[in-house]
Amino acid sequence: MHALCRRDIEQREHTSLSPLASFAEQSAGRLHKETPDSSRTCFQQDRDRILHSKSFRRLAHKTQVFLAPEGDHYRTRLIHTLEVCQISRTVARGLGLNEDLTEAIALGHDLGHTPFGHAGEDALSREMARYRGIDESTDEARSIFRHNEQGVRIVELLERDGQGLNLSREVVDGIRCHSGSERADTLEGRIVAVCDRIAYVSHDIDDAERAGLLTEADLPQAPVERLGQSASERIATMVGDLIENSARVSDIAMSEACWADMMELRTFLFANIYRESDAKYEEPKAKQLIRELFCYYIEHLDEVPSEYRIHNADQPDVQVADFVSGMTDRYAIRLYEQLKVPRAWRLDVHSS
Repeated sequence: MHALCRRDIEQREHTSLSPLASFAEQSAGRLHKETPDSSRTCFQQDRDRILHSKSFRRLAHKTQVFLAPEGDHYRTRLIHTLEVCQISRTVARGLGLNEDLTEAIALGHDLGHTPFGHAGEDALSREMARYRGIDESTDEARSIFRHNEQGVRIVELLERDGQGLNLSREVVDGIRCHSGSERADTLEGRIVAVCDRIAYVSHDIDDAERAGLLTEADLPQAPVERLGQSASERIATMVGDLIENSARVSDIAMSEACWADMMELRTFLFANIYRESDAKYEEPKAKQLIRELFCYYIEHLDEVPSEYRIHNADQPDVQVADFVSGMTDRYAIRLYEQLKVPRAWRLDVHSS
């Protein structure tokens, strides 16, 4: 058995991967220069740093779509992340691209999500807008806090008690560009952006069916007939199409027909699950909880942990948003109870 050092792995990338792949030894580097690891490439190090970070562990207790679901099988933000990672690696492998870089981006892509999913993100963005004197009904207000940009803040500034993880520029770029209109500089980053959509369209249908909010018969039948009759069939179809079409165009893209089918399912989910369904019943409460936590800590900055006050000293709203957005659902609820609910009432509720 031969032990491989970092240089061996880097050289093996050149013989085993596509010429279009991102090669570890050609990385644009890190924000702060450091001595390379002896046994791992920079992308492998980044994957491990994300995997062992506090922000990654917190994903296990952050909402994906369903707030406080009754049952153990609904996706959390962590499960979604792992599913995106698995799908992304399959695509990267099929195209001969860098699996280590793909995996690192996929594991880190949702680190910036707030508690209570997009409901929390929307509430936090609007409160920051109100603090800044911006009309909270405008598009500008709704885009002040964005989870992809917050993910970059986490890995560059907030993790490790305010030191950041010092990841390679390719991984940071992939985290920033996994959502929105920007495209990642690397093909690996573009894979994660597409596979994120494949994953949530597929598993959100699965979770909605489990919750009794829809059945397969409720789905638009034309895309279902073409993509498949189950979540696994649809994922297999979309992944196969993505690999074949990307190889043909030397970029990361589904065929127009397959993309249109996926987006039709996505539009259906927005109309029937994300915006209007019993899954949204608890959202107003979650948004109010986030608003009240934000307002409390804006008035009590000294109670914000010090690691969140190291940066942006002239922007208290950013410091508070960093703190609140990093909370898990249950920690936010517990903190809200401590701050807003009289202790005797809390004891009565929990003992009954």
